[in-house]
Amino acid sequence: MFVKKVVKYDSIEKSMIHKVRNTVFTDEQGIPSEIDFDGLDSTALHALIYIDKIAIGTGRMLNDGHIGRISILKEHRGLGLGAELVKALVESAKENSYERVYLGAQKHAIKFYEKLGFKTFGDGYVEAGIEHMSMEKALV
Repeated sequence: MFVKKVVKYDSIEKSMIHKVRNTVFTDEQGIPSEIDFDGLDSTALHALIYIDKIAIGTGRMLNDGHIGRISILKEHRGLGLGAELVKALVESAKENSYERVYLGAQKHAIKFYEKLGFKTFGDGYVEAGIEHMSMEKALV
């Protein structure tokens, strides 16, 4: 059984956010931590997923509805937990009366986000050496 919650960055969970993101983005994908930790976390809302009180996934949403940094530790992937993170952030966006949420999906994750109601827009781009596509979901 998992537990999910949405928190501010200055919460006690900050170290757990760092641990998950460092493991997924820096260690696995080779993204420099200075790109991942871009200075925007302090104003973002962060979703966390726990199993047995251990954070195994995280994601964030900036104040303009931009969702990003969705990450699940490798051994817990394929269980629908990434979708739970996105749903928690979308629900927070609705509670804050956002008209839409948007994100930059790594190419391999486009189908994942499409299943959650996101649609592609614009041209693809490369960030940190990885191909991405812009996606959005209307909330009104």
